[in-house]
Amino acid sequence: MIEHIHGVPVFLCAPDGDPVRGEREALDLIGDAHYLGAAWVVIPAVRFEDAFFQLRTRVAGDIVQKFANYRLRLAVVGDIARHTADSAALRDFVRESNRGTQLWFVPDMETLGARLGS
Repeated sequence: MIEHIHGVPVFLCAPDGDPVRGEREALDLIGDAHYLGAAWVVIPAVRFEDAFFQLRTRVAGDIVQKFANYRLRLAVVGDIARHTADSAALRDFVRESNRGTQLWFVPDMETLGARLGS
């Protein structure tokens, strides 16, 4: 579903959809988002398997790279505290991602809206 947040077309993925395990699922979402004219894709954190949050698996990097290749931005929305509590590398990755414009980790849609509006 597309929603415009501060004029930005955002493709919202439902929390109860299929898990995003890797590049194949990312490409399916990218295709849907492109078809609908989205600039951002919002995926609830619960849709990602634990491997996404374990940087050594390279799952997150592969998925984010696919979004970058297709010039789409990605927002992971939800509580990821249990993952960041266990990994300094993930905490650093989240902090650096949130400083950029390609990938954001935000706790809720209100925070995403505020960031898109600024």
